Amino acid sequence: MHTLTREDIEQAARQVYEVMPATAQYPWPLLAERLGCSVWVKHENHTPTGAFKVRGGITFMHWLKREHPQAKGIVTATRGNHGQSLAMAAAALGLRALIVVPEGNSIEKNNAMRAFGGELVEFGRDFDEAREEAARLAQVHGLYLVPPFHSELVKGVATYALELFSAAPDLDTVYVPIGCGSGICAVIAARDALGLKTRVVGVVSTQADAAKQSFETGSLRETASANTFADGLAVRKPIPEAFAVYAEGAERIVSVSEEQIREAMCVYYTDTHNLAEGAGAASLAALMQEREAMRGKKVGVILSGANVDKSVYAQIIG
Repeated sequence: MHTLTREDIEQAARQVYEVMPATAQYPWPLLAERLGCSVWVKHENHTPTGAFKVRGGITFMHWLKREHPQAKGIVTATRGNHGQSLAMAAAALGLRALIVVPEGNSIEKNNAMRAFGGELVEFGRDFDEAREEAARLAQVHGLYLVPPFHSELVKGVATYALELFSAAPDLDTVYVPIGCGSGICAVIAARDALGLKTRVVGVVSTQADAAKQSFETGSLRETASANTFADGLAVRKPIPEAFAVYAEGAERIVSVSEEQIREAMCVYYTDTHNLAEGAGAASLAALMQEREAMRGKKVGVILSGANVDKSVYAQIIG
């Protein structure tokens, strides 16, 4: 992946802001009181799709129109947020969006993808199997296969990091959830483009910790399963290009349990009245786990999305 400059990210921001405004970042006082440090929350739960991915979808579609003008449409695999992002961005440019989700995927995320104009195909037992089917359908229908990780996606996602660092350039540490890696790679890219010293800490689920194992051993590791309710973290094997970036640019990777994620979702509700999905609350869960080390510091957490099914959320909050 080529190094992003500040100009690259600012250009991406101009494309993003044609579709949506910048999201807010706030230092919430109740979180500060609870954790003994200043906590800046980046509210990617407030985008038009309820998650950060929409930014990358926008920049990717601009790139596709420019580089592959003959493309009739796209196909991709998702657990939801990436799919909503691409469905919305494809519809805006009049392109077809075929989206493969694993069987038993979130009903509410599926409904949202259809509402944004996506055509849904349910296939496979998990994200990795859905990905294989998406590759097959790309051949069958002559559609452009959008990977879960791509430099153009990272460029769009880096716009949230630019917003956060512009508002709070002196953050000691930022916690970022890791699924396929566009979020953490974007934060690292923006930090480096701005010449900041902020430490970037990745967060995975204890149930899907391939990225952590890979980071700590220095080579790609795969887990047999990824059975976490935080579907944005439910990845069995790291994307090699993403791993190359965070292996180099991250400070460390922390794993959080299902229980810690649930607790963080409740804390977001209590202290900020914000809705967070599992992956969206993972960063806060990691900060809560490391609160002693972060005492008195200025810390950022990425609330990456809010797309959690009502039944799941009601159970957690109850």
